[in-house]
Amino acid sequence: MATALYIVALVLRVYWFILLGRVIIEMIRSFSRRWSPSRGFALVAEPMFVLTDVAVKPLRKLIPPVRFGGVALDVSILVLFFGLSILVTILISVANGMA
Repeated sequence: MATALYIVALVLRVYWFILLGRVIIEMIRSFSRRWSPSRGFALVAEPMFVLTDVAVKPLRKLIPPVRFGGVALDVSILVLFFGLSILVTILISVANGMA
């Protein structure tokens, strides 16, 4: 059972890094208005967005962006980051207790 928990924690950690890649790409797009990704880059980035949209889109419906004047900060991705980190920590703690 502990091995299964470690595997789930590993999968969630990989998902966390994919989500981090999505955030970096979104930051580049928002700060560099003239940036146009190459075809190869788009082929790599598209699966990242497809994989993370499963969790991000429902959270965006539940958690509205925080407005700072004319800028809106999407906190749903931050909530997902913290949630995944906490879940991975709990899974590893439980797995260590079983071992």
